[in-house]
Amino acid sequence: MAKALFGHIGNVADGRLRDEVVRLRGSVRTLEFEVARLRAENDRLAAELSDRDSELSRVAELEHQPV
Repeated sequence: MAKALFGHIGNVADGRLRDEVVRLRGSVRTLEFEVARLRAENDRLAAELSDRDSELSRVAELEHQPV
């Protein structure tokens, strides 16, 4: 099955198997796109959180400085 997903199906007489491989390849492409999109969104959210943490740390430092 793994070989079929990566393009090696040889001389398959069964058209149903060939159709299934085509469908699975499409599903894999869709899932790979979704993984890339979610990783990018996660990176963006992590950077945003990091910026907010840095800002909160600066505010906390200012509050604890003697006047």
